[in-house]
Amino acid sequence: MNQKELKELIDFLVEKDITEFELERGDVKVRVKRGAEPVVIPAMSAPPQMQVVPASQPPAAPASSTTAAAPAAPAEPAEETGLHVVKSPIVGTYYEAPSPGSPPFIKVGDEVTVGQVLCIVEAMKLMNEIESDVAGEVVKILVTNNQPIEYGQSLFAIRPR
Repeated sequence: MNQKELKELIDFLVEKDITEFELERGDVKVRVKRGAEPVVIPAMSAPPQMQVVPASQPPAAPASSTTAAAPAAPAEPAEETGLHVVKSPIVGTYYEAPSPGSPPFIKVGDEVTVGQVLCIVEAMKLMNEIESDVAGEVVKILVTNNQPIEYGQSLFAIRPR
């Protein structure tokens, strides 16, 4: 399964509001679960018992709902005050500059235009430029350099012009 197929699958699941999905093709297994802490299970070496251990998941569920509410809280006031939130279209690592030692693409207070590169998200050794979909002033940068980010995670708050 390539990155494009995975992104299309995630978009479909979000569109249909599906919270849990599992797909198995040969030795490749994909499991998507929204609203909970991610559980990493090695694809080749995980015995079947490790995938069905609910004892550790119930205590994690309340913690994940608390942590899921915390990132959502800053995004809500931004929307209430008329700010546009730029979200990550992919899972990867956030980079604020084109290379180490270079100045960042943008900083708080900068004016941006539609199509201007805001950052890079590295996914599977590919550098994906994330562009602004609105013109305006950068009010807040919601992530830090070299931070792992999730699909749909808020990256920037922009006051549209």
